[in-house]
Amino acid sequence: MVKIGIDMMGGDYAPLATLEGVAGVLQQLGPDSQLWLIGDQTTIDEFLSRQGLKDDRLFVVHASEVIHMDENPIRAFQQKPDSSLAKGYALLASQKIDVLASAGHSGAVMVGAMHALKAIEGIVRPCVASAFPLPNGRKNILLDVGINVECKPEMLVQFAQLGEIYAREVWGINKARVGLLNTGSEKSKGSPLYQKAHELLRSEASLNFIGNIEPRDFFDGNVDVTVCDGFTGNIFLKQAEGFYKLLQQRKVNDDYLSLFNYEQYGGTPVLGVNGNVILGHGVSSALAISNMILASEKVASANLAQHIKKAFQ
Repeated sequence: MVKIGIDMMGGDYAPLATLEGVAGVLQQLGPDSQLWLIGDQTTIDEFLSRQGLKDDRLFVVHASEVIHMDENPIRAFQQKPDSSLAKGYALLASQKIDVLASAGHSGAVMVGAMHALKAIEGIVRPCVASAFPLPNGRKNILLDVGINVECKPEMLVQFAQLGEIYAREVWGINKARVGLLNTGSEKSKGSPLYQKAHELLRSEASLNFIGNIEPRDFFDGNVDVTVCDGFTGNIFLKQAEGFYKLLQQRKVNDDYLSLFNYEQYGGTPVLGVNGNVILGHGVSSALAISNMILASEKVASANLAQHIKKAFQ
């Protein structure tokens, strides 16, 4: 049984988008998966009643407060213990749910992860991974994509280790090929951070490190996990989103390129904390919420956080 907690009040279009996302995903979930809807009970109950949704896999947990997108994340999380996000983390920390998904304030999601769950012992800094679709049907997992703007070389090695576990346990990629995102293939390329990271990655026996990978080669299918600092990763991710937006404006229709629609992947996992957390896009539509829930089910079913914890013991 997988118990999926959902921050029903998180996101630019919540709670309507989250409610519609729940309604749209029920038929796709496993029969033993439960959805714990954390938010204003009256709003949730009224929607379920209007839609005629009666499913014994749905559980409503009332939360009287909301953390809004423009709030200071640290202050909001501390001052709103009855917010949907804070209550979700309380449920996750007490192991009443197996995963928490939120499309809300990303800063508050990370504050909550560090405050309520804390980093796994041995992890310097948690990170966020994004699995990019490749033309060959595989994935190239990029991390970090936004949390750690400034990094030390040792952190990039840990990102690679986290990405390798994620690739294996969730995507079934054994002996993931690890690349370091850089401006050239030579080991001398890049800033001192990347030069030292290359040296450390090369000497880490547990990793299948193949060397530097240039952005233009990212989609060639020669790498399964690509490592970079959060500043670089976030720019890469948003450039991909922007290019997809341009293709849509130009009315370019292609089955593969449609996979770059953020709605298709729904959310990305926070790696390195004592619990499974999925971070969705702030502008998530109902479809994106549905896919965020499916991503949560996949991560929780794999028991990803426990595998990471075991690896770093």
